Amino acid sequence: MNETRNSFLPLYITNFFGVVNDNFLKTLAGFVVMNWLPDAKMQSVYLNITAAALVLPYILFSPLADRLTAIFPKSRIFRLAKWAELPIMAVAIAGFLLKLPLLVVASVLLMGLQSSLYSPAKYALVRDVGGEGRISTGMGGMEGVTFLAVLCGTILASVASDGVGAAVPANVPGWLAQLMGLWGGLFLPCLGLVGFAACGLLSSYAIRAQEQPNTADNAINPVTYLIEACKAARKYPGLNAVILALSVFWGAAAMLQVGLLVYGKQVLKLGDTQTGLILAGAAVGIVAGQIVAGFIDKRHFLLGATLLTGGIASVLLAVLFFAPLGAAAFSVLVGLLAFDLGLFKLPFDAEIQKTVKGPKLNTMLAYFNQMSFIFMLLGSVLNLAVGYAFGPRAFLLVLALVFALAPLAFVFSYRSALCFTGRWIFRRRYAVKTTGLDVFETGKTYLVLPNHPAMVDPMLVAAELWRTPVKPLSDELFLDRGGVSARVLKTLGAVRVPDLRKHRSEAGAKIARGLTGVVTDALAAGDNVIFYPSGHIWTEPKEEIGTRQLAYNVCRELPPGVDVIGVRTLGLWGSIWGRKGRTVSPSFGPTLVKSFLLWLGVLATRRQRPVTMHFENLTDRVGDWTKLTRLEFNKKLEAWYNMGDIK
Repeated sequence: MNETRNSFLPLYITNFFGVVNDNFLKTLAGFVVMNWLPDAKMQSVYLNITAAALVLPYILFSPLADRLTAIFPKSRIFRLAKWAELPIMAVAIAGFLLKLPLLVVASVLLMGLQSSLYSPAKYALVRDVGGEGRISTGMGGMEGVTFLAVLCGTILASVASDGVGAAVPANVPGWLAQLMGLWGGLFLPCLGLVGFAACGLLSSYAIRAQEQPNTADNAINPVTYLIEACKAARKYPGLNAVILALSVFWGAAAMLQVGLLVYGKQVLKLGDTQTGLILAGAAVGIVAGQIVAGFIDKRHFLLGATLLTGGIASVLLAVLFFAPLGAAAFSVLVGLLAFDLGLFKLPFDAEIQKTVKGPKLNTMLAYFNQMSFIFMLLGSVLNLAVGYAFGPRAFLLVLALVFALAPLAFVFSYRSALCFTGRWIFRRRYAVKTTGLDVFETGKTYLVLPNHPAMVDPMLVAAELWRTPVKPLSDELFLDRGGVSARVLKTLGAVRVPDLRKHRSEAGAKIARGLTGVVTDALAAGDNVIFYPSGHIWTEPKEEIGTRQLAYNVCRELPPGVDVIGVRTLGLWGSIWGRKGRTVSPSFGPTLVKSFLLWLGVLATRRQRPVTMHFENLTDRVGDWTKLTRLEFNKKLEAWYNMGDIK
């Protein structure tokens, strides 16, 4: 089937006017009603209630939005939502003219409802319009347009707010001056609300897409839906971690946006337009970050830089909190922070689209919407509580902690990000030279059999295979006891095997024989599996498999279509992770501390330990070796590890 390559432009334009109106209404409601309320704490309460009103519908109605994509074409949902925007603007205009804060909040709530019902359709259309090959480009463009619209909506609302109640300029025609005076300076803002809605409606009719139908029949109860969607997301390894990290970002963004509104007016003593310009600068920074991230993510694994981008955000937020900054310096740092957050966010958006294929994408996007807006609501509540208790600066310190901890939690929960991060760390200590990595092909299943010179080589192999998910074996006792090591193994998707220490003599031997079935079942299910034939690190500078039987038994019963990859790692004999000069294996904890100190030293001296890692497809040779006895098989495999290419 030919891949769709329609223009993204109509989708971008429709999205632009929708987001402009969301932010124009929300920001205008914040500034205008804040001027109606003289008490500073009541202003903060009102702003957070307004922010909550915009996101609450996403929590309650995202399941219904997903169901709608199974009933109606996504482009039709988009257009119907744009029609609904017009009467909602009438409610907002009535609230402003009558000076009724509750009616203004009600219009924001209705706008949130309207947006929530078409959001899954809007983002699913990215792939339907541009095809699989342009997902990153489409998402980068959508996010760039979104934050550009945030910028425009925020600036226009800020300027319009400063004009409310002001004298009508002398050069305005008489009829327009009378109209503007009658509306108390709200004529142009209200005209903008209607105009943006009308432009979005018109552009929605130009969207062209080859839509993939959504056949899911999910619950519309928000609690039931959340539970079911979370379970469904587990079928995609690490997807829940991506959605959770992205939801944390949106919760932090909600805190940042409302916090900056209050900070600008109460701490920096700025007017509405000046405060709006700070928010606009943040939008510019995120737009730039998203656009740059869209180009980088096509060539490099930007998700692997999560710890870096999150750490930079944490440092900048701490500086904003602790340093006595004027308005100009504060604005510059906020812009830099926003740029970094754009780099942080986009790869998560793209990862959802890359991971989930077909109709299930609509469900996962609705689930993501629900999760992200739950966190946005929590962010508003937390911002209200922290600001009420500790003042308008405290939100910056809270966000600094969030961006210090959340990326770390994500990396330890997402296999490719964990391995990629580990690869960067290890390559500061070891000069790793790999050959033969091109033996791995997408869509094939592999049994990976490395040699085992030291305790660190499994970490090095996993790091180098960050593109190829391979599952190690791990006994149940180790996985169940928890801790960092168990967390890492679970993230790597470890194949659970029985703990032989619980089973002695004949029962233990039976379980040991059953390990062959555990491995072959995993391979038959399409999982790549890695284990070490020798089962121990070197006691001498060579591989010794001895009488071990697992590699022999698995290779004899290898499922059809599975390739066997041998890995020969050299250069670790004499490492602090090895047994050279020792009678026992090194203790993990103390060795890890020593290794970290060496790592710091290598950063300064650049004296890295050279390590070579060779990958080779041994499928044909292993097929011949399995015709021999187990001991002869082990000798052949040992010879390959120790001497090279043995036929």
